Amino acid sequence: MKIAIYGYGNLGRGVELAARQNKDTELVGIFTRRSPDTVKTLTGAPVFSAAELESFKEKIDVLVICGGSATDLPELTPALARNFNVVDSFDTHAAIPVHFEKVDLAAAETNHTALIAGGWDPGLFSIARLYASAALPEGADYTFWGRGISQGHSDAIRRIEGVADARQYTVPIEQAMDAVRRGEMPQLTTRQKHLRECYVVAKEGADKAKIEQAIKTMPNYFADYDTTVTFISQEELNEKHGGMPHGGSVLRTGKTGLEGENGHTVEFRLALDSNPEFTGSVLVACARAIDRMAKRRNFGCKTVFDIAPADLSILTPEELRAHML
Repeated sequence: MKIAIYGYGNLGRGVELAARQNKDTELVGIFTRRSPDTVKTLTGAPVFSAAELESFKEKIDVLVICGGSATDLPELTPALARNFNVVDSFDTHAAIPVHFEKVDLAAAETNHTALIAGGWDPGLFSIARLYASAALPEGADYTFWGRGISQGHSDAIRRIEGVADARQYTVPIEQAMDAVRRGEMPQLTTRQKHLRECYVVAKEGADKAKIEQAIKTMPNYFADYDTTVTFISQEELNEKHGGMPHGGSVLRTGKTGLEGENGHTVEFRLALDSNPEFTGSVLVACARAIDRMAKRRNFGCKTVFDIAPADLSILTPEELRAHML
């Protein structure tokens, strides 16, 4: 499988590293909107200008698009799906249906296959929610993220005028998680499940009050949460918030029995030292599935719900039955 990366930030580097761990995968190159001679890759992978991408149409099986969900992916993924099989990690949950329709139209018209919203949430957590709810139809779903840095939310802050750099931590509220694990099935609002902590480096002369207001009122990102904004120096950000940890849990609690007398809890948990490296690893597995589906002429836009588990794995069906089943 020949893949390429479009965009070389934290996620692009994660995909680059993941490609090295998959023996069926060859990284053709990295495409950037920056000047290629200014980009130094981790593995020595070749770098090309995004303007050259179309000339690689016959050399790339799947293009992994590593852009931000706020402004990049809504435009990039439909445009690139016209010429390539693509994978993205679009993570604005509320906007997924609209994004899906745009990408599906572009990919289906040109006989390409696309996967949107790959990664771990949406992605692996989505599958966990589906499996648990299918097994426990009488129950309730709960998802908690963090404590960890959200790449998408951090990127959204960095795009605000006057912001030089930023990190955003998603923090689960422990009392809410404990109530779920006890099987109480609480009805929780968005605000009751998570806090958001923002550490922001403001550009010189920027209006910090205006930046804080823009963050706290941003729809789909911060408006529905108790959010703190702390302004710090670039040096402090680099020293104290330079890593990219994340994780979280998907839980479903449900009842079975004639009178619902038996309670059950399903929990799927992730603890990640590097959010972008793990996400990049998931995207390479998704690229494998999309390559296989495209070769079967299963065109159009897909989500993780449309992928057979075996298509994600490098193992043969025989190996899966012998070692994984």
